[in-house]
Amino acid sequence: MTLQEKVSQLFGVWVGASDDGDEVAPFQHDMEEAVALDDLLPYGLGQLTRPFGTAPVDPAVGALSLSRTQERIAGANRFGIPALAHEECLAGFATWGATAYPVPLSWGATFHPELVREMAAAIGRDMRSVGVHQGLAPVLDVVRDARWGRVEETIGEDPYLVGTVATAYVRGLESAGVVATLKHFAGYSASRAGRNLAPVGMGARERADVILPPFEMAVRESGVRSVMHAYTDTDGIPSAADGPLLTGLLRDTWGFEGTVVADYFGIAFLKTLHGVAGTFGEAAGAALGAGVDVELPTVKTFGGPLTDAIAEGLVPEALVDRAVRRVLVQKAQLGLLDADWGPVPPVLAGAAGEDGSAGGSTDASTGGNSQALRGTLRLDTDENRALARRVAEQAVVLLRNDGTLPMTADAAAGAPARIALIGPNADTPTAVLGCYAFPVHVGGQHPDSPLGIELPTLREACAAEFPDSEILTARGADIDGPDTGGFGEAVELARSADLVIVALGDRAGLFGRGTSGEGCDAENLALPGVQQQLLDALLDAGTPVVVVLLAGRPYALGRAVDEAAAVVQSFFPGEEGTKAIASVLGGRTEPSGRLPVSVPRHPGSQPSTYLAARLGHSSEVSSVDPTPAFGFGHGLTYTAFEWSDLVVEHGRASTEGEFTLSCTVRNTGARAGTEVVQVYLHDPVASVVQPVQRLIGYVRLDLDPGRAARVRATVPADLASFTGRDGHRIVEPGDLELRLSASSTDTRLTARVTLTGPVRTVDHTRRLHMGVATDLLTDAPP
Repeated sequence: MTLQEKVSQLFGVWVGASDDGDEVAPFQHDMEEAVALDDLLPYGLGQLTRPFGTAPVDPAVGALSLSRTQERIAGANRFGIPALAHEECLAGFATWGATAYPVPLSWGATFHPELVREMAAAIGRDMRSVGVHQGLAPVLDVVRDARWGRVEETIGEDPYLVGTVATAYVRGLESAGVVATLKHFAGYSASRAGRNLAPVGMGARERADVILPPFEMAVRESGVRSVMHAYTDTDGIPSAADGPLLTGLLRDTWGFEGTVVADYFGIAFLKTLHGVAGTFGEAAGAALGAGVDVELPTVKTFGGPLTDAIAEGLVPEALVDRAVRRVLVQKAQLGLLDADWGPVPPVLAGAAGEDGSAGGSTDASTGGNSQALRGTLRLDTDENRALARRVAEQAVVLLRNDGTLPMTADAAAGAPARIALIGPNADTPTAVLGCYAFPVHVGGQHPDSPLGIELPTLREACAAEFPDSEILTARGADIDGPDTGGFGEAVELARSADLVIVALGDRAGLFGRGTSGEGCDAENLALPGVQQQLLDALLDAGTPVVVVLLAGRPYALGRAVDEAAAVVQSFFPGEEGTKAIASVLGGRTEPSGRLPVSVPRHPGSQPSTYLAARLGHSSEVSSVDPTPAFGFGHGLTYTAFEWSDLVVEHGRASTEGEFTLSCTVRNTGARAGTEVVQVYLHDPVASVVQPVQRLIGYVRLDLDPGRAARVRATVPADLASFTGRDGHRIVEPGDLELRLSASSTDTRLTARVTLTGPVRTVDHTRRLHMGVATDLLTDAPP
């Protein structure tokens, strides 16, 4: 390959599929000039950026448009190499008409990695069926400051939860033949003041012990084939130019063999935002040298600026060879270099080979008739919706309940006769969607285009769930407006009702167009606009108030923490989310979600997470109290559980050994329910300051009334490791506590154990998980 041919494999072009079935057209982004495909294609093309996720297009017609373009790309270069097509898939395949699943923060709330893997596999199958090869998900950023707008895209504030759920998602996506992409590597979520793309001021130890472990787990265990660098700089070093991170750690230490792709425009940012490169050629050389293989979303620095820099001797051509080898290996894995490769995706060909490719030409397989294809492909299938519903149901978190819920607990009385459903999210279809769901992310720019999927509002879902109740609605206030003019109507309606459900939260958007989402950062964690004032007015009305949150981040709830009849938290639960919430309110579905992020008691106590050292908790020497209203891992049920019979079989172990402990968990209530047993490690004395506790394992238990399970945990000493003073990860001898807990604020049983022997150094081959065995006990219910 010539230099130009090699370089052409190292960048993408942002395109949009044609709704007429014609070839894709370059997308004119406001940050970049238009790209002339005719000038590029004789040399080949590395990637096609978001052909389905740029504008509303019928998916079957979009598949035809993409396949025609792939035919042209392969035919234009002398090696016949097609492009790799990538799409966003943060909460489902981000294209018109595809299923909108719950956002990642809801994945974390399920504490159910296997369910997330199942969801990801379904997303991957839909993507692969239309010719997409790579998905830009999951996000493995650990929440450090809930004011950050992209909290909704994260899985939570704990590295172990993030790592296990993200690894499951990757396994699911990769099982469908789609390349998963870990992002954002590394530290994006730790930006100062929670501001998007702000500098990151953390130290090396926080990075090693909090930010990196989820990525390490996914690289070791998931089969992931791509990683995306972060936008941010850490201590002055931008991730896109961080060789020790992208090559030294990721590849040389962890053994990653896939591709590293740029976050959109991130290489150019080395010049325009970070100021560590004087020219785009210097930016290209810095990124390529650090280990970035592919420039996305479109060619800017890896085109002429890179070839010019090589010609001038400023960048070694060997760096291009290294990157193009990785790109071509990945294309070979995807079947794109096979002799019998054809551009026709499975949905057009009707059949696919084992690698997901299909031979033949596009027009031969479809007859070239785009109109005949329109409406023939349904990406939002009944099976997908059922899966989205399961995820949404298991992600609903019951924060508070005085016994008002479930609403139909009294079968004779039924639901309240008159329900006042109030709030800005009570009758808004898109209230369930995050900022990367297609109807929000792209559809908002095309207001005349239909949503493409059914989005029942909470009013519609409650009307279906409680058919014998009269449901009256009032908006009360906007999500973020200052107008309180609707309070009077809302309060009057509340006083006339038997029960008030107030639906509050966020409006997802991008770059200030929402209250949650990329670039929609918050100054504090007060509910946006005048929602808290509306909530207080309803509490004063005298009718029991059930608070329902459809949000992208946790918010302080003021008086409602102690005065509301119930509080139900959901994090943008997707297209089936309102049905899931209504089902939980009524009691047809048992609440089983747990908080992946702490809910603050005060709006101004950020940044704060449960994963804090002693000085990060409440103290007598500061007037700011970061104690949460509801801690990480918290979630109530409609039943009760008793934890008992703790047995520590091996309470002393060497720094190379393991502990074994077990306990019994029994459902002592009258309803079936789910308990999530969470195991936290507390290290009271260490050579380096440690968080008071950190999650090292968890298990979901579904138990019928009166039934019990014996949970047995084997905890390797490796899980007590941390980064020592010299920068190496170590296991120290000493006393530890293993806390078996229902949340970070609710410890049920404590095992005190001791590590003996010398300090031991561990590395990336250490054990990352405790072993868990659960046995359903056969004794008769008490």
